[in-house]
Amino acid sequence: MLSYALRRFLEMIPTTLAILLVTFFLFASVGDSPALIVLGKNATAEKIAEYNAQHGYDRPLVWARDSQLARYFSQLARLDFGESVEHQRPVVEVLGDGVGASLSITIPVLLLGATLSLALALACACFRGRAPDHALLFSTTLLLAINPVLWVLAGQFLLAFKLGWFPIWGFDSPAALVLPVLLGTLISLPRDIRFLRTILLDEIHKPYLRTAKAKKLSTPRILLRHLLPNTLVPIITYFSLALPFLFTGSLLLETTFGIPGIGAATLNALSNSDLPVIRAIVLLGALAFQFVNLLTDLSYGLIDPRIRLS
Repeated sequence: MLSYALRRFLEMIPTTLAILLVTFFLFASVGDSPALIVLGKNATAEKIAEYNAQHGYDRPLVWARDSQLARYFSQLARLDFGESVEHQRPVVEVLGDGVGASLSITIPVLLLGATLSLALALACACFRGRAPDHALLFSTTLLLAINPVLWVLAGQFLLAFKLGWFPIWGFDSPAALVLPVLLGTLISLPRDIRFLRTILLDEIHKPYLRTAKAKKLSTPRILLRHLLPNTLVPIITYFSLALPFLFTGSLLLETTFGIPGIGAATLNALSNSDLPVIRAIVLLGALAFQFVNLLTDLSYGLIDPRIRLS
């Protein structure tokens, strides 16, 4: 496994280099000059030239030793993502302030949603074709048919504004996170249940499960000791797709509840054309996706002895 992990890690190097180059050229060729964004469109030519010289935008783009591309890679080597246009602070500090707030929402939503959806999907598999299964399918279809924004606004209005059970805005206490976590779980639950139910039902008619049933093993033991371990690979693959987005936060929940996470920072950066922040978020999201894919592939060999990493 060590040689496989090393090879996969080395394969990430050209992919990462390609991501860095695409990100650089994309943001270098799209949008207005950073000087116009910072100084305004009424800035004089002298002010624009002074700003470009100060930040290196007057240098050649690529073909020079002191080019913008060389400066870009030099900054990344020092973990320097530039300075936020809106906040006039290093981008690392701006994103660092929002990581804790984003993780405080996304991690509970992921853990609670995965636990509940897996338990309910197992219940569907246990009572397949019967009333509980039909009831869950109907409920998930109903939840999926309603826009998530409506669920958030309805929960905020009824539970926070009318009943006063939860704070309606802010990030000043743990209680302020309860309602966003509950609503985030509610939004993700129906999609997760339907996917996991499909995975479990595809496996439930396999011969080894019929053998376990013929041995008169209890239904919970068949589901937990035999069915679930043999479906962990697609289940882990499914939930691993959500892991890179833990760091970027939930845009909907953070903006509607006033939580100062990375999702809210992303929206502010888009509204204010804060290109250094947007570029850093795009780059970090792409890198996180690569590392999560690597960890997911390595986990396959640990959870399923039939898989050999070679």
